[in-house]
Amino acid sequence: MSGLKTITIEPITRLEGHGKISIFLNEEGNVENAYLQVPELRGFERFCEGRKAEDLPQIMPRICGVCPVAHHFASTKALDAAFHVDPPPAAKKLRELMYSGYYVYDHTLHFYFLGAPDFVVGPDAPPAERNILGVIKKVGLDIAKEVIKHRAYGQKITAIIGGKATHPVCGLPGGISKPLTEEERQEIEKMAESSVEFAKFTLKIFEDVVLKNKKYVDVILSDAYTLPTYYMGLVDQNNKVNFYDGNVRVVNPEGSEFVKFAPSDYLDVIEEHVEDWTYVKLPYLKKVGWKGFVGGPSSGIYRVGPLGRLNASEGMATPLAQQEYERLYETLGGKPVHSTLAFHWARLVELLYAAERTLELSRDEEITSKEIRNKPGSPGEGVGIVEAARGTLIHHYQLDEEGLAKKVNLIVATTNNAPAICMSIRDAAKGLIRGGAVSEGLLNMVEMAFRAYDPCFACATHFAVGQMPLEVKIYDHEKRLLKTLKR
Repeated sequence: MSGLKTITIEPITRLEGHGKISIFLNEEGNVENAYLQVPELRGFERFCEGRKAEDLPQIMPRICGVCPVAHHFASTKALDAAFHVDPPPAAKKLRELMYSGYYVYDHTLHFYFLGAPDFVVGPDAPPAERNILGVIKKVGLDIAKEVIKHRAYGQKITAIIGGKATHPVCGLPGGISKPLTEEERQEIEKMAESSVEFAKFTLKIFEDVVLKNKKYVDVILSDAYTLPTYYMGLVDQNNKVNFYDGNVRVVNPEGSEFVKFAPSDYLDVIEEHVEDWTYVKLPYLKKVGWKGFVGGPSSGIYRVGPLGRLNASEGMATPLAQQEYERLYETLGGKPVHSTLAFHWARLVELLYAAERTLELSRDEEITSKEIRNKPGSPGEGVGIVEAARGTLIHHYQLDEEGLAKKVNLIVATTNNAPAICMSIRDAAKGLIRGGAVSEGLLNMVEMAFRAYDPCFACATHFAVGQMPLEVKIYDHEKRLLKTLKR
């Protein structure tokens, strides 16, 4: 083996936050273990203490500019509970309408900008081509224009209802700040109609590029990217996927319901483990227990996000998305699917559902009602749970008698997935790296194991900086550094 060798990759791409992967090789040059470290410091929970409760829905979205809508409404729903007030039906529908628009732009962003380069351009393509520009070169400029247009549609819907396309300001305890006009409703309806067609078109691209390519399907189903775990997600009263409201359902690795709980009961179900080598907490199912970084029914590790939601549910609540849901499971061998790369397909099923749901709500007779807020009660304690694009997001607030935040606890989607992301990186490295032979393409395929989760490490540690580096270090059996990859 050679001595220290450094490879620098520019530009920084397709990772939100800071991350470092350390890969350890044995004497044969095969992977002994791999670790994902997140060296960002937590902070939001502590500096929200003492703040006015009504300010929290504006403060919390600053955790992240990618998923501020999720933090805004998790925070708003926590205040609904803390102030003992149930919003009027029209307010709930407006919140969900805006939330569905957020999903349209967020899932579009991930597929075309972050995930698709690995499939459309190819995992072994040069890094300079493995980006959105490479995708545009492959699929054509006309398609790129549609991507930009429909991502903008999702943000426009957020801006119309939320006041701002990013960091919305509409959520209030007991409701929402302003009603929807008929002109705005019609505009959203037209954008939603177009978004449904765009989602169908995107699924067709996935079919043509990925599903019709046996090599890609074999990679998706390979042991290197397979991880049996529990799965978690919000469901409605019919156990169908719901992004904004409902109870949280957990299924075991065989797909049977393990538990279904109300948001206020999350502490009875979830516990958080800590390790001294990362700032990300490692959640697990309390009744199963922390058994280390292992999968299967005896380990309390669970997964959230698109594949987690589909596995934890019994279907989609809109007709076209339900058809794609059924097709996914028929193609990949039935429920639940444990293939990490199937997160990408599940994400596109959700894109179609979000577009359909946006259209349904835009046509709801109650959506332009002026009855959009109920009066809050006295302050107390509340939990708000929504499904962020990356998975289950929990905000838990304790307020004092003056309505100031006394204690704040957040469990963010990427935090829920953190143990599984560590395992996925380890298993991909073990399956792909042999005899000490490490190419840039192989290391990218290791990165694909965490990229499928669409991780947001800034959210997971509640910290924001102006750069997004990733560092991969490879060590030999004597723990000598062989190679460093920096972003």
